[in-house]
This record gives sequence, structure tokens and C-alpha cells, in this order.
Amino acid sequence: MQAEMPMLTPQQILRKRKAGEPLLPGEPEQVHRHTIAVLLENTIGALIRVVNLFSARGFNLESVTVGETDDPTVSRMTIVTTGNDRIIGQVLRQLDRLIDTLHVEDLSGSSFVERELCLLKVRYTNETRAAIMDTAEIFRGKVVDITPDTMTFELTGPTSKIEAFIKLMRPHGILEVARSGRVAMRRSSGSWLTHEDPALNLSAER
Repeated sequence: MQAEMPMLTPQQILRKRKAGEPLLPGEPEQVHRHTIAVLLENTIGALIRVVNLFSARGFNLESVTVGETDDPTVSRMTIVTTGNDRIIGQVLRQLDRLIDTLHVEDLSGSSFVERELCLLKVRYTNETRAAIMDTAEIFRGKVVDITPDTMTFELTGPTSKIEAFIKLMRPHGILEVARSGRVAMRRSSGSWLTHEDPALNLSAER
């Protein structure tokens, strides 16, 4: 006789979904890719503390980019990670507790713009050169270096565009690929660092 599935109240269902837990026994947890933006004080060791956090907690870290903002005392970090809602919630809480952190936001829950830079070196011959150049033109890739048998392209765009270009170049013989990792910014009229968005105004807190 098959055991009956436990009945869950609406509150239990909401709580489980928020935590990323399966609703039924044996049901796999939903894992998604998340893009997280972090504002940090521009201090020595800030990046190391973030990387050590992911390593110590066993969080998956796909890419991380960091650079100075228009305020030289503040750095902006973009992190790409994967996990269920429960894991991502832990990531956000742990990042927020770091001494250098000014603000943390999971951009995946809103509309945002993302870009990545890629340098790709590929072999070419007289027979394949035209096809390679045509493909690069479609992706708006720019030749930044050329030798008698290789070309190096510069390409910017969303991660999906970068990965599609790499896939099409692979049959020609890719020699090297260097990717910057994702940078992202939410679509809005305000800013984290100005009074235009009161909810994210840091100037009064610092």
C-alpha cells in the first residue's frame, strides 16, 4: 500500500518555496544561476575576504569581477553563483555580514543589464579566414591582433553571446580564451551612490 503524501498548509508551502526546499519527498531542489552585486569599502583584503567566504562555506563561485566606482573609496563587485533559494539566501546574508560590505543585492530578482569582455585567439587559413571574419562581424567582434596563422578577437556582450561565439569558433581551432567575467547593473533611474534612490542611499550611512 502506497503511503499518502503529507498535506502541507499554504504557509508551509510558501516557507518551503522561499527556502528552496522540495515540496514533496524525493523532489529535487531547484538550482538557478544568480548575479549578485556588492558594494565594498575599497580596502586592502576586501576581495580576499569575499573569496575566502565562498571557499569556507562551500558556495559555488562561477565568476567574480571587482573594480573602483566613481567614488574612489568604494569598489563594486559582481558575483555569479549557483544554488537553490536557501543557499542563495545564505550567500546574501554572509556577504552582508562582512566588515567591508556596504550593500548587497541579488540582481536576478529584477531587470538588469549585463556585459562581459572576451578575448579569443583562433587559427585561420586562407580557406577559413573569410568564414571566421563573417562570423565575427555578425557578433560585432573586433580584430585586435593578427599573425600569419592566428587572429585575436575582442568581443563584448551578454554571457550568452560570448558563449555562442566561442561555440562557433571552436571548429576552427581555438588557441586561447580570456574572459573578464560578468559585470551587471540593475535597470532603474536611481543609483546606489546618490540621493536619487533613497532606499539605497549610502552617503548618509558612511
